[in-house]
Amino acid sequence: MMSSPESGKDPSRTSEVEVRECTTVAEFDACVQLQREVFGLPDLEISPRRHLIVSREAGGWTLAAWANGEIVGFVHQVVGVRNDEIIGYSHMMAVAAEYQNRGVGARLKWAQRERALAEGRDTIKWTWEPLRARNAHFNLNRLGVVVRSYAVNFYGTDYSTDPSLDPELRPGLDSDRLFAVWELKSPRVRALAAGRENELPPPVSTIEIPADWAALVKNDVATARTELARVRDEFLEAFDAGLICRGFERDPERPRYLLFREP
Repeated sequence: MMSSPESGKDPSRTSEVEVRECTTVAEFDACVQLQREVFGLPDLEISPRRHLIVSREAGGWTLAAWANGEIVGFVHQVVGVRNDEIIGYSHMMAVAAEYQNRGVGARLKWAQRERALAEGRDTIKWTWEPLRARNAHFNLNRLGVVVRSYAVNFYGTDYSTDPSLDPELRPGLDSDRLFAVWELKSPRVRALAAGRENELPPPVSTIEIPADWAALVKNDVATARTELARVRDEFLEAFDAGLICRGFERDPERPRYLLFREP
């Protein structure tokens, strides 16, 4: 099993789960099926078996979480280039519904960090939906990522906002995304990897998001579009002013992103 190098064990250990790399066609097929189950994505938006295999041949990899002989989660990393630096780009992570909220996602991310460090990487990037409070908390507070940029309608129209709905009935929204930058050797990430708290100073500004984005999209898509536009404008203005996002406040009524000056 993979573990955090600072602590000697994973900070979110789930004892019955083993994390290792996918190498066979059957294992990649299991990851494809997990995408369908977790995200309810149409085939057009699925990362297919050949993509996972070619990524591995090109230097990327897919780490999967096994429980009771089955894949219950995976994270897929491809090779990225930033100026002259080779970095990791985390394309997708999925965890089976019955294993969510049990530390499996954290196990996969810390294993991803360890693998990247072993390969000499200092940075991993990925995106997430800015209106998803759960993802914001996980990425910012538990992993310690930094956000400096916002992409407007990054993937084109997003129809996967509510996997419980029939694809034909899903409202189309712009696929805005925040870019997570995971600075693997930063003091904050090292502390979180070792299971230590790492408090932030008071923020200079905040950006509030709806308390339940999925319910808002399902019940009032017009308001959801208005809120997405507001959050987009506030992030773009904040980043233009030189602020960065490093934390998230999990208020049940008014969850909000925490913005800071660049250290």
